[in-house]
Amino acid sequence: MLAAGFVTGAAPVQAADTNLIVNGGFEDGLTNWFVNNGNAADGAQLAASSDAYSGANAALVTGRATTGSGPMQDLSGKVQAGQAYTLTARIKYENASGPATKQFFATMHYGGGTYTNLVSVTATKGQWAQFNGTFTIPAGQAVSTARLFFETPWTATPATDPDLHLMDFKLDDVSVVGAAPPAPASKTIEVVGKLPGEHNPLIGHKFGADGFGLVHDGRVYMYMTNDTQGYAPNPTTGVSPGINYGDINQITVISSADLVNWTDHGEIQVAGPNGVAPFTANSWAPGITKKVVNGQEKFFLYYANGGGSSNVITGASPLGPWTSERTSTLINGSTPGAEDVAWKFDPAPFVDDDGQPYLYFGGGPASTSMPPAERFNNPKNIRAIELDDSMVATQGTAAVVDAPVAFEAGHVFKREGRYYFSYSSHFGGNDFGGSQQPLPGYPGGGQIGYLISDNPMSWPKETYAGVLFPNQSQFFGAGTGGNNHQSVFEFEGKYYFSYHAPTLNKRINGNTTQGYRSPHIQELAFNPDGTIQQVVGTYAGVNQVRDFDPYRVFEAETFGWSKGVATAKVDGSSAQFGGAAPNLVVRDVDNGDWTALSSVDFGDNGAQSVTAKVRALAAGGQIQVRLDTATGPVVGTVAVDAPVGQWAEVTADLDGVSGVHDVYFTYTGPAGVDLFEIDTWAFQAASLELPVTVTASARCVGGKVYVAVQARNDHDAPVGIALETPYGERSFAAVAPGANAYQSFNTRAVSVPAGSATVRVTGAIGGQDVTTVRTVQHPAGTCGG
Repeated sequence: MLAAGFVTGAAPVQAADTNLIVNGGFEDGLTNWFVNNGNAADGAQLAASSDAYSGANAALVTGRATTGSGPMQDLSGKVQAGQAYTLTARIKYENASGPATKQFFATMHYGGGTYTNLVSVTATKGQWAQFNGTFTIPAGQAVSTARLFFETPWTATPATDPDLHLMDFKLDDVSVVGAAPPAPASKTIEVVGKLPGEHNPLIGHKFGADGFGLVHDGRVYMYMTNDTQGYAPNPTTGVSPGINYGDINQITVISSADLVNWTDHGEIQVAGPNGVAPFTANSWAPGITKKVVNGQEKFFLYYANGGGSSNVITGASPLGPWTSERTSTLINGSTPGAEDVAWKFDPAPFVDDDGQPYLYFGGGPASTSMPPAERFNNPKNIRAIELDDSMVATQGTAAVVDAPVAFEAGHVFKREGRYYFSYSSHFGGNDFGGSQQPLPGYPGGGQIGYLISDNPMSWPKETYAGVLFPNQSQFFGAGTGGNNHQSVFEFEGKYYFSYHAPTLNKRINGNTTQGYRSPHIQELAFNPDGTIQQVVGTYAGVNQVRDFDPYRVFEAETFGWSKGVATAKVDGSSAQFGGAAPNLVVRDVDNGDWTALSSVDFGDNGAQSVTAKVRALAAGGQIQVRLDTATGPVVGTVAVDAPVGQWAEVTADLDGVSGVHDVYFTYTGPAGVDLFEIDTWAFQAASLELPVTVTASARCVGGKVYVAVQARNDHDAPVGIALETPYGERSFAAVAPGANAYQSFNTRAVSVPAGSATVRVTGAIGGQDVTTVRTVQHPAGTCGG
């Protein structure tokens, strides 16, 4: 450890001092605590103990593998550089063979190799000792990662004397008091990053990389590395520090039924102490597939746990809920056949037509045992392995994928009985044999190459078929280079290619980007011999495969385009996707922001109203519904006049809304405040009515009153007409356009009061069956003297 001085004394006086430790007394068991895992060698067991300094519980750490293997809590985002803090805690060790006294440290891990000892105490065996001191975080210290843990003084070989270095110990009553955590930096993207009319990037309100497409039940789900997790733009300049991949432990999910309007499903907390698989630290480069296991359809989401291993979690649907069937990583150094793979990451699953599943993984520097030219041209750094029927374990030995100039991002799909393996190529350098030249036809740096094989486990270099996609900078210009990651999916008879590019980052900051990537898709075309036509990256993207249906309840976080808004998870389930799906809302809605839907089909008869489920945050907010552009004609205005802070449904009538239009919801209200949150939208179709003219009269015939009812068909097609009165009914089939249905009903009375008759008309409008009911009044009638 890097020892640092510490200062004891009175705590600093600060107006907003707060305790940053959660569950410091362990009264909630081990909640928010875990064993330090900053190094691969770290390891221990953490358990609750009733031998507490105070209260009911303390933490007991046993089986320590290193001196740093101790209880840890993540303070990332809570502590601030330049601030002073007071740390207190109680610690005790009782090992019979241990020394009479032992020094312990409270230490902060700032990421990478930066460790700082904060406060120290020398404890007497069998007695509770107290940490009590202050520390100041240096003004220049990066604190995006800040993890506090308790340890014994560092030594390189603690196992040579475990009684001296690796004793069990107990911890209780931990507190770190100081400046309140800083307000989180706003991640809201205020610029229009996906321009109206363009379909790439897929979303403009957040980032996402390494997109992997899954088609299920008429929708495409896209799973992505959550690049937004570390995005923290400077409030003044709007520029964020560069992306920190070490912070990413979530996977972002979006979905679409038309490939243009995408619904944000938020993030899956995959890794980290509170993740689905807490024994992993990162979640990069997801890959997903589905399979029926033991009669139940399940979804398997694979991901890279940094560069050293890969893992899988299991879902009951494409949106979860998610569980881990494993307690250790799926792919790691013990995976047969993967020993020489430098980076055991980028797992991509594939289930063949016969139900046999496979996993493709690997990448990184080539083995130094190979000649330099081979290290460059055929690094043999990617593997294929079979999965067993459970989908959460491998079987057999991994086979080498001999992809030319391979770097990472292997992916397999099948078309017309042949298997296609795509991958990202490397950029050369010492990791790949130094200064070398690619063989003719081999990929250049940062390109997507591909192979075609008749066997999903056999990928010799002879199966290389060419470059599928050049580097994205060729299409999107300065600031958009770097490596890439792709997938291919089939949707409604067409193949699509997903990739990423920092295009949204570029629109925020110009040509200087910070590594924040955005998802794109292009249609994939094939030559007659099965080879792939090279993909051209465009902002235009793909065509919308169908018009958007507005006549239902749908999530407000469904965007074709947007400006200035963000999304957030809230309690409850999704109105559109059901109880298993998380519920998101549109938030950070300010005056002048808007969201939009592409190609909404209102039909010939049109919409009569729109309803929004909203939570007002300020008085005076409004939603204007516009057609075709953000400044287009206003066809309806929703007054968000619900009580502030409460969810409510608000409705507005619409005027002149029919046919197919882009729809913009523009938001207005007091400046400088968040106006409202939006959960769902629903449009109501205008009522369809068959045109008919009806009359009724009373007259005398033979001393009795007759009620005469007439209905004229004003429709352009035959209709059925039923005439109904208290005195009788009559039906007419196929009344021609312009013709009348008429009946004079005998009341058998000399006098009747005024009353009404009902006319029921049935027919079709635009292929839709319609029934129109009209009521007509008739006067009173009297016959005789």
